[in-house]
Amino acid sequence: MPVALITGVNGQDGSYLAEFLVEKGYQVVGWVPAHQKVTFENIEAILNKITLVSGDLTDQEGLNQVVEDYRPDEVYHFASPSSPAASWNSVVDVGEAAALGVARLLEALRIYKPDARFYQASSSELFGNPVEVPQDENTPFHPRNPYGVSKLYAHWMVVNYREFHQMFTVAGILYNHESPRRGMQFVTRKITHEAARIKLGLSDELRLGNLDARRDWGYAGDYIDAIYRMLQANTPDDYVIGTGETHSVREFCELAFSHLDLDYRDYVRVDPKFYRPLEKQQLVANPVKARERLRWRPKTSFASLVKMMVQADLELIAQGEM
Repeated sequence: MPVALITGVNGQDGSYLAEFLVEKGYQVVGWVPAHQKVTFENIEAILNKITLVSGDLTDQEGLNQVVEDYRPDEVYHFASPSSPAASWNSVVDVGEAAALGVARLLEALRIYKPDARFYQASSSELFGNPVEVPQDENTPFHPRNPYGVSKLYAHWMVVNYREFHQMFTVAGILYNHESPRRGMQFVTRKITHEAARIKLGLSDELRLGNLDARRDWGYAGDYIDAIYRMLQANTPDDYVIGTGETHSVREFCELAFSHLDLDYRDYVRVDPKFYRPLEKQQLVANPVKARERLRWRPKTSFASLVKMMVQADLELIAQGEM
């Protein structure tokens, strides 16, 4: 039975992957942070089927011990701060976790399980203000916040461990991927959650920033399949993963509210305090390499994704779980 170590197993991506691997017969070891508030609702259905361990990405000895104890065949690294905007409030901490944390984990693998296959969750934030649209694996990086800079360090460490130590290390440069398990700090979940509350009479307005901002949004469940395929490939490489199309916040609102038989224009209010700096170029993926080499394509349409998220929030709120 292959052993997979998943850091950040309780998060959106980690939980979907854990379910995916359990179904495939893996022994799953789920790593969660030891000194943060952790919730387990995303993995509640499989808690009795996986092994949980806790630790700290700043603790080299602790990471060494986990790798030595479980000798994973595959490692999927998702544990990291997840908000680019908030990273300006904790620059050093973000660097310790998102950048040096990856180096520490790679070192633990180099010493105790050098034949393990390692996946790093890179991000479209590596491109920041991109020099071209769309972006592929050859587009120059230009991160614009501490989160992106930390992810860039981690990304290049993955490349260098692959080339210098001949380890099977890969990085997935994932664009925005959403689901009912998305955190409330993200605009997509904010929209679906508040739309559901409005439908149920628990709220009467939703305040947002720039409704014309556009993103390459896909379904997290589809992207897990791409991640898995990266580690099953014959040779390690890095891949841009996205849908290749963008949609506006306005479109997201329109679909979310219309699913509830509401008109978003009656409830959405533009609030300047939620505006981000203007983006000169769009972040949009060119996933041709993943399509050709991994035979991967996203299966879930934008409209289906929005409806899925709204319906899930509606049911959770109606049941009194939120």
